[in-house]
Amino acid sequence: MEKDTKGITAEKDEFGEWFSQLMLKADLADYTAVSGAIVFKPRSYAIWEKIKAEVDARFKKAGIKNCYFPMFIPESVLAKEVEHIEGFAPEVAWVTHAGNKKLNERLAVRPTSETIMYESFSKWIRSWRDLPLRLNQWNNVVRWEFKHPVPFLRTREFLWNEGHTAFASEQEALGEENEIIGIYKEVCEKLLALPSLPGRKSEKEKFAGAVFSTSLEFVLPNGKAVQGPDFHHDGQNFAKAYNITFLNKNGEKEYVWQNTFAISTRMLGVMFAIHSDEKGLIIPPALSPEKVVVVPILFESKRKEIEEFVRKVEKHLPEERVVDWREHKPGFKFNEWELKGIPLRVEVGPKEVEQEQVVLVRRDTHERKIVNLSKLAKEVNRTLDDIQRNLFARAQKLVDHSLVEAESFADLERAIKEKKIALAPMCKNRECEDELKFKTSGAKVLNIPFEQPKNLSSKKCVICKSQADYLARVGKSY
Repeated sequence: MEKDTKGITAEKDEFGEWFSQLMLKADLADYTAVSGAIVFKPRSYAIWEKIKAEVDARFKKAGIKNCYFPMFIPESVLAKEVEHIEGFAPEVAWVTHAGNKKLNERLAVRPTSETIMYESFSKWIRSWRDLPLRLNQWNNVVRWEFKHPVPFLRTREFLWNEGHTAFASEQEALGEENEIIGIYKEVCEKLLALPSLPGRKSEKEKFAGAVFSTSLEFVLPNGKAVQGPDFHHDGQNFAKAYNITFLNKNGEKEYVWQNTFAISTRMLGVMFAIHSDEKGLIIPPALSPEKVVVVPILFESKRKEIEEFVRKVEKHLPEERVVDWREHKPGFKFNEWELKGIPLRVEVGPKEVEQEQVVLVRRDTHERKIVNLSKLAKEVNRTLDDIQRNLFARAQKLVDHSLVEAESFADLERAIKEKKIALAPMCKNRECEDELKFKTSGAKVLNIPFEQPKNLSSKKCVICKSQADYLARVGKSY
């Protein structure tokens, strides 16, 4: 018998193969002739549009305005901030020719926009009255990474927001951190049904050019972590490099204080990977392009009655729905909509028509329930809300199960081998982080929890045995 390859044929613990099949067979993405660059098909792009709209609305409410800057950055502009360009140098894609003519100066294809934007900031900001300046742009960036690309999680081109803000004082700039991280955390929890691990990046892992970086880290079922939305306090580093100054209320010249922040389409991959299963995709109802699919179980002799009843059923359902009238067997259609991750399925056959009821099937638990037509709207809304909560609870359970404490390097090494995230004492020494990565074949400090234990003075760095500066989350990541 020929093997059915329409559905997912890999187990979830075969993560690479499972995830690749999920992307293609659930109609989310496709590969292109450019290695490491994918097509966002309509279903995945619709989900990104919802995330973008929710984040954008919160930004606007906070007073952040949208803008757009060119994607090409002259090399001379990019090179002004030395630490920044050194951090991105290996990943920058360059435009060197226009047609057959060699350009007088290479143009970088935007890896991030600090450098091109801050040339303008230096012209626009003159007085304290021009501050704060809080801008954001939704765009694409290119980072020519040489690691193995994974759809959504690690691609050479991705979509994101870039928030770039400037303030008159350090205190104002620092005050923005909680607001922005709060927005990202709320969207991830309420829409994507994803809990996160917030914390500060180590000096080694912080954003190039930043004073400090804050990240939300997410744990995948394979034990690896993924960095999600982040916030970077840049101090006056870029202001000094690009001469972004203003006259304060006393007429004295000062450098501005700056922040940057972002959420990217990587979060789609995180959500797909955490919630989905061997049957295919699972999308939280808050983000699903279609919340409900109606599958009529067709018998030619009863077709007219079924069609009329389905029209009644539709009046009790959310607008984000689809009715599958295709001439396929019910099992085929059930499997296909499970593969595509629709949160709730409504089955309607001759028996349901006769008894004025439907069968509801949840995508997350596969629970079946018979519901009278008169109670359908209320039950659908209740079930969708419960699916959203259940997905978050399951993701939280994954996080809790993945975290372990490590007092020694042996503990840490065991945790990594068991595909866990270790909470381990570390010092600030960069050499210790380098040795950590070498000894564990790739583990690193993911971030440092904001809340630290009171007995930290008794903790020793698991690498060098000196006084620990903090407990850090350590694990392998994408």
